[in-house]
Amino acid sequence: MTNSSHFCAYADYTLCSSSSSKNPTISTSRNMPLNHVKLNFLSKLPRTSFMLHLKLIVCKAKYAAEPELEGRFTQRVVPANLLAAEKEEAKAVLTLFLKRQGVSSSVAARTINKSDSFIDHLLSQLHSVHKARYLVGRELTTLEIRDAIIPYLESLLEEYGGLFMDVVENFPQLPVDEKLDDDDDESSSAKEVPTTQMSTPANDLDSKKLKALARVNDLGSTGKLPPHIVYLVDIGMELEDIKQIIRKFPAFAYYSLEGKIKPVVEFLLDLGIQESDIPTIINKRPQLCGISLSENLIPTMAFLEDLGVDKRQWAKVIYRFPALLTYSRTKLKATVDFLYEMGLPSEHVSKVLTRCPNIISYSVEDKLRTTAEYFRSMGVDIANLLHRAPQTFGLSIEANLKPVTEFFLENGYSMRDLTTMVSRYGALYTFSLSENLIPKWEFFLTMGYPKSELVKFPQYFGYSLEDRIKPRYKIVKDSGVKLILNQILSLSDQEFDKALKRKIKKI
Repeated sequence: MTNSSHFCAYADYTLCSSSSSKNPTISTSRNMPLNHVKLNFLSKLPRTSFMLHLKLIVCKAKYAAEPELEGRFTQRVVPANLLAAEKEEAKAVLTLFLKRQGVSSSVAARTINKSDSFIDHLLSQLHSVHKARYLVGRELTTLEIRDAIIPYLESLLEEYGGLFMDVVENFPQLPVDEKLDDDDDESSSAKEVPTTQMSTPANDLDSKKLKALARVNDLGSTGKLPPHIVYLVDIGMELEDIKQIIRKFPAFAYYSLEGKIKPVVEFLLDLGIQESDIPTIINKRPQLCGISLSENLIPTMAFLEDLGVDKRQWAKVIYRFPALLTYSRTKLKATVDFLYEMGLPSEHVSKVLTRCPNIISYSVEDKLRTTAEYFRSMGVDIANLLHRAPQTFGLSIEANLKPVTEFFLENGYSMRDLTTMVSRYGALYTFSLSENLIPKWEFFLTMGYPKSELVKFPQYFGYSLEDRIKPRYKIVKDSGVKLILNQILSLSDQEFDKALKRKIKKI
């Protein structure tokens, strides 16, 4: 057995066996039992070399377990085309990281070409960090991918130092550059090394968060907060909110005031955003402050304006969904192409992006297209629905759409009735079944109208039960007349009074 094979066995031994077991099972990363494996050679390593190899072992053993854990998640949730795109993003992030360490472009390119296994490992890390986002069908932005991968790379570099390039190129096969020394003291057995000495990337990341927070908590010798923190407090951000951002996004603590934060804030102010709204925007999307104006923000806005997005709406759009500016133009174009594919004219595409900018965050294949197929199977005009209620396409088919469909079918409506209702009121499916549809349905049954009245006026479900429906209906009932739902609910107070008086006169 080669040294690297022995290392694999020891990694699984340390991770899988119990110290209380008299005869622990030693297995490889493929769970193949290895009986009578001798690990005495580890005791012959110098202590520094031993600890370095042990860290590498843990890294490899962790990777070996991922196909069993994260692999199923990745294959089940992330489509092949998205995986391919994320792989390219991961390569770009790793290339940039290597260059920052002083590696030339040519060497970085050669390293990337030999690092498929390590790239796959980075993707598994990404999917582990953002699992919840994938489960609801939301794709990650380029910045989110970068923010998940770079801290992990930094932690590996800090641990493995000069062996970092070897780890990248040979992963999961571990580099062994130290020769065994037969004269070393055999008393330094591997099993005697406390596990607490083994540093992990997660621990390093926690350490980075603590160091970042210290920039806000500890004023240091100057007695002052960093300039960009002072600036943010001056424009209305709460210090505790800034700390919360740093806990989630440590890099924010090190942003330059003049190079990053101030130019972005001034850029937002120039768009017409109120200074009082800036704290809310930064709280929603602190990564926005780390994006290049010239390379990202301005080109993205120009792209959207070319689509017809009204410049006068920018302040409202960004306040509602600041993440819009952090998506790549490739992602923006994919969503826009889908809207055109569904039959929306250009003026409607711009309105959809203005009214519901977060539609950009939904996966085209896993969310938008599958939702379109669901409504198409019902006979719904997809272009009309997208135009009227684009927010519907962010809902879960299983958790939101199907239960609403079943509710109406169970209460005597046909699929054709439901299609008509959706075409007349696209927001119908956006309401909570338990908190909205059912209570209003139960009250509707007491009003004495035929069920067909809701097919004619499904907007009934959009009015407040306590503030609009019940008070207006009581007035009509007390008057001894009957008005259609549309007249009861959609008219202004003045027009409602006029309609009621006209009806009373006819009695």
